[in-house]
Amino acid sequence: MPRRRNRGGGQPWGASVSGGAGELPEVTLSEQGGVRHLHLGTPWVQGSMRLREPDAIVLEYVQRMMAWLLFVEPDTVAQRRALQLGLGAGALTRFCHRRLGMDTTAVELNPQVVTACRAWFRLPDDGPRLRVIVGDAAEWVRHAPWQGFFDAVQVDLYDHEAAAPVLDDAAFYADVRALLTPQGCMTVNLFGRCARFERSLAALAEAFGAEALWAFRPTREGNTVVLAQRTPQRPPRPQLAARADVIRARWRLPAPQWLRSLQPVQP
Repeated sequence: MPRRRNRGGGQPWGASVSGGAGELPEVTLSEQGGVRHLHLGTPWVQGSMRLREPDAIVLEYVQRMMAWLLFVEPDTVAQRRALQLGLGAGALTRFCHRRLGMDTTAVELNPQVVTACRAWFRLPDDGPRLRVIVGDAAEWVRHAPWQGFFDAVQVDLYDHEAAAPVLDDAAFYADVRALLTPQGCMTVNLFGRCARFERSLAALAEAFGAEALWAFRPTREGNTVVLAQRTPQRPPRPQLAARADVIRARWRLPAPQWLRSLQPVQP
């Protein structure tokens, strides 16, 4: 879920969806410059899709959520499993499922978001290698059969006001760590006017260990993406650069640019 305001001139237009969402906010949409945005009843953009290239990742911070690819062999990616906690406009789910060919699961609290993604954001129907679950991520991360199951977990959990991550403590991050395979990696988006990066980093370090953390510098919009590895890795820079070139050529992600901003967190 992107954490920046829609600065375009288009006005959000209603996408009211029934489905027992209770007090959850209503989904609205806007479009500008060939890009469709998802909102939760506020100007904050919760996800975006380029209409002519729906499987591409539009937003810079969302692209950075794919930086776990730097730490795995590219030829093994299609045999791995991905989990998104927070669906947004489905950019990561579409990319992992369609572009990478991964077995992909997403958990989203608001059923209206799932309905909107299927109607307006080209999210495929569930199938043998794709499942979208309506549920509370705080509960689903404790689902015992999922422990040790996922190679990549991408966490982007915000409410309609986007003030701070809604799940951001050591206990939650420890639950996420338990979902990862030994070589698995979590990426998390940290953003919000009430968010405190140092506090979030301390919670991540408590759950994963500081030596397992890598962090990007913030984007222009203020999103900071942090990587947390189940097993700490510190590959040499030439190896990361070679991987980045493969990622750019194979999946059209700006991986070489990531290396200008991504650094291991110093314990």
